[in-house]
This record gives sequence, structure tokens and C-alpha cells, in this order.
Amino acid sequence: MCAPLWNKEQVIGIVHVDSPMLTNCFNLNDLDLHQQMIEAAIETLGSLDMVLIAHGTLGDQQVCQQSVAKTLEELTTNFTSVISLLTILANYFEQQKHGCIAVVSSVAGDRGRRSNYVYGTAKGAVSIFLQGLRSRLSKSGVVVITVKPGLVDTPMTSSLKKGLLFAQPGKVGKGIYQAMMKGKEVVYLPWFWRPIMAIVKSIPESIFKKMSI
Repeated sequence: MCAPLWNKEQVIGIVHVDSPMLTNCFNLNDLDLHQQMIEAAIETLGSLDMVLIAHGTLGDQQVCQQSVAKTLEELTTNFTSVISLLTILANYFEQQKHGCIAVVSSVAGDRGRRSNYVYGTAKGAVSIFLQGLRSRLSKSGVVVITVKPGLVDTPMTSSLKKGLLFAQPGKVGKGIYQAMMKGKEVVYLPWFWRPIMAIVKSIPESIFKKMSI
């Protein structure tokens, strides 16, 4: 299942597996296709044990500030489409009474910043939704994992200047896999983003609003 603007060849190009891999590409902003997509996956695979939702776009904050349409488009991609998938999957796993749902959120959702608050809003909303979903599905033996990566060197961040805090996608992918295998609930990747964001969240609003970050 591919994110908007991705095709089968791009997905295969970044995934290296020994076992056969099936792909099915959809525009995830077309919410009406979600039920069909998930039902097709269940029919093809027989059942679902684990699901990873990992799609999104890093929109231009300045463009979003001048365009309601662009802002809503970014929120649809990064929040609404995720919630749509989660609602369908939650009902499936709740009835199945076992499984794991992992979702890539972001450290950007931990606190709104002037440089990317539209993106941060979507990711923060996803994280809050997952908190409630985790509580609901825990009674059914279903694990819900919130993955909060920091800066990752991917095409999505190609316009950003790379620095020491950037992680390689392979390392982050391994961390996601380990979190799913261990059934963790909230994981920061790499690990050092947890203390960094704890500090960021502790800064008083009167000071934080003056910071150019």
C-alpha cells in the first residue's frame, strides 16, 4: 500500500527483503478507497497480524499560511487519512482480539513551532488519537504503537540542511521493527529525541514563542 505520489518501483527500491512482497498503490487522500484497500489486503493475505501506517508529506509552512486549501490538503494527508485507516483497522483488530498497529507520528507533534505548525498539528493530533485508541484496544489484546521519529534523511526532508541530528532511514526502520516485535507503546527514534523533546516541552510559553525554531 503506497502513499500518495509513490509507485510500485519506488517502494521496491527502498525495501530489501528476501521474502516475496506484494504491493498495491493507492492515493491515500482518497478516503473512499480505504475500506476497499484494507479488505483487499485481508483477502490476499488471509488475515492481518501487524500493520504499519507510514505515509505523509512535509508541506511548505509559508505556503500553508497563505492558503486554506493547501493547509487542508496537508492535514488530510498527515492526519485525516491516518484516522480513516485507523478507524477501519481498529474495528478489525478489536474483533480479531490480537495484533499490532504501529503508526509513524513525529516529534514535531510534541509542541507547536512557528516553522512547521501545520505539519506539527497533524502529527500531534495523530498522537493524541493513538493514545485513546491504545486504551480502547488494550482490552482486546491489541498493541498500538506511536512512533516518533526526529529528522530522517529521506526524500521528504531533501530541502532541509542536513546536520548531526539527522538519522538514516535504515536505522529508523530497524527501530520501528524492534518496537513492533517488543510491543512498545511510544518510541522515539533515535532514542535521544525523547530527552530533547522533554526539554523543548518544558520551556515556558512566554519564552518559547520568542524562539525562532
